[in-house]
Amino acid sequence: MNGRRRLLFVTGTRAEYGLLYWTMKRVLESEYSQLQVVATGAHLSPAFGRTIDVIRNDGFHVDAEVDMLVDSDSHWGTACAIGLGTIGMANVLRTLAPDLVVVLGDRYEMLAAAQAAYVGRVPIAHIHGGEVTRGSLDEGFRHAVTKLASLHFVSSEEHRRRVIQLGETPWRVHNVGAVGLENIFRLELDELEEFERRIGRGLGRPVILMTYHPATACDEDPVGTLDAIASALDGVPDATIIATGSNADPGGRAIDARLRELEKRFRGRLYLGTSLGQRGYLSAMRHCDVVLGNSSSGLIEAPSMGKPTVNIGQRQAGRQRAPSVLDCAADANAIRDAIERALSPASRQLASRRENPYASAGLEVSRHVVDVLESIDSAELRRPKGFFDVSFDLPAAGRPE
Repeated sequence: MNGRRRLLFVTGTRAEYGLLYWTMKRVLESEYSQLQVVATGAHLSPAFGRTIDVIRNDGFHVDAEVDMLVDSDSHWGTACAIGLGTIGMANVLRTLAPDLVVVLGDRYEMLAAAQAAYVGRVPIAHIHGGEVTRGSLDEGFRHAVTKLASLHFVSSEEHRRRVIQLGETPWRVHNVGAVGLENIFRLELDELEEFERRIGRGLGRPVILMTYHPATACDEDPVGTLDAIASALDGVPDATIIATGSNADPGGRAIDARLRELEKRFRGRLYLGTSLGQRGYLSAMRHCDVVLGNSSSGLIEAPSMGKPTVNIGQRQAGRQRAPSVLDCAADANAIRDAIERALSPASRQLASRRENPYASAGLEVSRHVVDVLESIDSAELRRPKGFFDVSFDLPAAGRPE
């Protein structure tokens, strides 16, 4: 192990682990670096499928676990979880002594890890910075991690410009595209019959893949919106609905409880999967007719799969969109109309063009990321960052527009 760069990956949810998989695998197989893995957050909870077992079954050694979930479904509970996560991560980083910490995205688990690493003077590499999701607290977490990080891998040129606008020196900011898109081209997805065996039922038509998370930074009622979605789905009586559970955000447990009620209400045509895993989820997307809800996967992965998306409410407000994404308000009539438009021949034709602002020039995004992680001057990353000033005319202070 001597001389190999220790690259520590922090993962807190099933979704973000799926996006990190190929990058972690490249590091594991590299002769130049040593992979370290810390599992935290929902990975450790049976309520979310205890997906730490998935990480291990994929052949990765989990070097440490950091338990930070609290028995609360509130904003204050999340604040407490961040504190617990920061304490746990500090102890882990002190023991494992990584050369670089790698975090992806915008969740509070990543903020906790980044805070500990920053204070401990361990350089941070951040994946998927520069994006905007005004309806979620993730917006603030994401930009906070950007300022704590020393190295950035962004998913589009627009996001690269935004990270630089936050004061990050351009040489630090690499546009590699969305790392999760590599799964679409490298995973062997289920054929229809195999997927039907996976979920234990046949698929009627149309097939709707649904994921709804709380819009944590606005007043959108998560259970009320889920009820509006259910009312809209009553208007598609022949549809098979494949629903995934919510994430560990304030309001997520209430969503999952209502989903279990809806599973009974829809009498066998709604399948609720606690954790499909990346292959199972993308297989569901492959065989669906429309992606419904407010998950980032509807905006990032679905366009590259050729699927139209109905994006509901404010959670993803501000995020870049492909032309195949249809936005609608969080009420039953608007959702029903958007589903009807998404299922139309015109929308299907538009989606089949697979236009995607997150698509990279090449398919091996993980190779680009790992090449930089292994070749970057680690001493330079440990030096204090400068602030890169962007020259532009500022409007005068005043009232919000």
